[in-house]
Amino acid sequence: MFSKILIANRGEIACRVIKTARRMGIATVAVYSDADARSPFVRMADEAVHIGPSPAAESYLIANKIIAACKQTGAEAVHPGYGFLSERTTFAEALAKEGIAFIGPPVGAIAAMGDKIESKKLAKEAGVNVVPGFVGEIEDTEHAVRISNEIGYPVMMKASAGGGGKGMRLAYTETDVREGFESVKREGLNSFGDDRVFIEKFILNPRHIEIQILGDQRGNIVYLNERECSIQRRHQKVVEEAPSPFVTPAMRKAMGEQCVALARAVGYYSAGTVELIVSGADPTGESFYFLEMNTRLQVEHPVTEAITGIDLVEQMIRIAAGEKIPFGQDDIGIDGWSIENRVYAEDPYRGFLPSTGRLVRYQPPVEGWTDDGSANGRRGVDGVRVDDGVYEGGEVSMFYDPMIAKLVAWAPTRDEAADLQIAALDAFEIEGLGHNVDFVSAIMQHPRFRSGELTTGFIAEEYPDGFHGAEAHTRTIGVLAAVAGAIATADADRARRIDGQLGDERAAPGDWQVRIANENHEVVLEEHAITVDGHPVAIALEYTPGERFVSVELYEADADDDTDPIDTYGIQLARTQTGYRMTTRGAKHQVRVLPAFVAPLAAHMLEKVPPDLSKYLICPMPGLLVALHVGEGDRVQPGQPLATVEAMKMENILRAEKAATVSKINAKQGDSLAVDEVILTLSNSEETLGCLV
Repeated sequence: MFSKILIANRGEIACRVIKTARRMGIATVAVYSDADARSPFVRMADEAVHIGPSPAAESYLIANKIIAACKQTGAEAVHPGYGFLSERTTFAEALAKEGIAFIGPPVGAIAAMGDKIESKKLAKEAGVNVVPGFVGEIEDTEHAVRISNEIGYPVMMKASAGGGGKGMRLAYTETDVREGFESVKREGLNSFGDDRVFIEKFILNPRHIEIQILGDQRGNIVYLNERECSIQRRHQKVVEEAPSPFVTPAMRKAMGEQCVALARAVGYYSAGTVELIVSGADPTGESFYFLEMNTRLQVEHPVTEAITGIDLVEQMIRIAAGEKIPFGQDDIGIDGWSIENRVYAEDPYRGFLPSTGRLVRYQPPVEGWTDDGSANGRRGVDGVRVDDGVYEGGEVSMFYDPMIAKLVAWAPTRDEAADLQIAALDAFEIEGLGHNVDFVSAIMQHPRFRSGELTTGFIAEEYPDGFHGAEAHTRTIGVLAAVAGAIATADADRARRIDGQLGDERAAPGDWQVRIANENHEVVLEEHAITVDGHPVAIALEYTPGERFVSVELYEADADDDTDPIDTYGIQLARTQTGYRMTTRGAKHQVRVLPAFVAPLAAHMLEKVPPDLSKYLICPMPGLLVALHVGEGDRVQPGQPLATVEAMKMENILRAEKAATVSKINAKQGDSLAVDEVILTLSNSEETLGCLV
């Protein structure tokens, strides 16, 4: 076994590998860029080596710097995590030349599966179902158009070396191909150093299901069941679960055996994942097709660990050291259900735009995951596991992907796992930048998610007009109103006790007008009861003025003292000028709370009118202006591309929403733009110009 390994990665996956290595008695070495100098993974490792500036192309993607760090520290092996150099054959070859073990698959398998064009040919030869498409090299945009027309729309354009949702565009028409082909090439070149593109038929009602593979160097290969990863945004996974609610035992066996055959055909060992596209329109489950093979650990590996009890990182390390897999296919079962939500630094209330900046407050629902070596321990604290690599006061940088943490929940059933996710998300406190906690909570509550009727179009279909917060049920509104009245009374009671105030001391009000979602509610607090609009609301909570989070139990109005609550809520609180911002169940509620005798005066208060910004194209996130598609004096039409901004390794096309004329260009190609910086100005302010990403 190795005595010291180096982790050629950063963030939560670096922390994840370090924890397991520490349990195994293996010393660890971290490498870090300028941006990561104070990151948790650097402090966790036994040693840390600085490898360069913040951009990945100048640090984490330079193999020679990683190898130099190995030599400097005496590391015998390298775990690449995912992304960066994890699927780069030249890196694995360079390590081998220096006598440093690569904790991953053999070079031949990486080469065979890393090229999406060649991998499809190999999959077909191995007897694996493949999607119809063109797997040769595409010369230019016109060639891409001809191919797409022959295959038939819709088609998917993909960078050959792509991954993680980057370098992918869905095209429904010839116009889409003309607009997106060059963008796919650029993203492939910028992210992976390879601008080759292939095109394939897009499967309607597609489900994204993947099979986890594990093999050793002695030819033993097993599959560790499947993961459902259909809920995606811009081809990047948001929610993953294991097992899949769609896959039957017979389907699982057929998929698994085909994936093992593919792995065996390329001499695969270590952890790997075969991604399949499955037609949700085929109830037989037979219409599944090879998509790609990721020759590395997956972001969503914890859900597989939760249901199988197998530590994938530990197995990768042991396999790289030449050990045999200690179990066979018949030993792998499914225990319970696990769901993972990716908590991203992106703002769903602003069209999911990337949001960089400082984590002014960061309090996950449980302590970060600690590897105690047990199967139950891999499920975290009471079934909730947080894998993260950030800290309160730290910064989410524009140089890397926007992931803040992975929240994993395990329970005996799927509904219980989803309920556990909702409770954990309610308690997840993040401030200082936009994040998607409300959004993934809304997904967990969505009837379609609960039914298991998922496709990769779930988000686009269920939120066609964007996300504005989960819809609150009438009962939830009543609870929020009652809680607002209770905490307002507690705050007022504390305020009246402050010394040095003018006037006579008055008792805290017990009658309030609470305004939620533009509706007023009359809340009355009595000694042992709370009523909302004349109806009793029986709640139990403990609150001390100034607290930011309150747990609330809701009971039937006539319940006995020993009766269980009918529901529980975790509510995050923030004081506002006229009340509170209350966040729970996937939505933020601006709650105005006024004493009943003051409330009638609110009608006389003027509201501030926001300024008219319709004549500006404003940069929606910090990023690089990759391209300007218009010039001064140009007349633009709805849907026309105006500018392309790159942020967090993704290109975002900003389009016109209405017809207008460009009167002034305020930025030039190559500029680094701040959020809300003006890119161009319109001549007619009455014709709104927005940005569609």
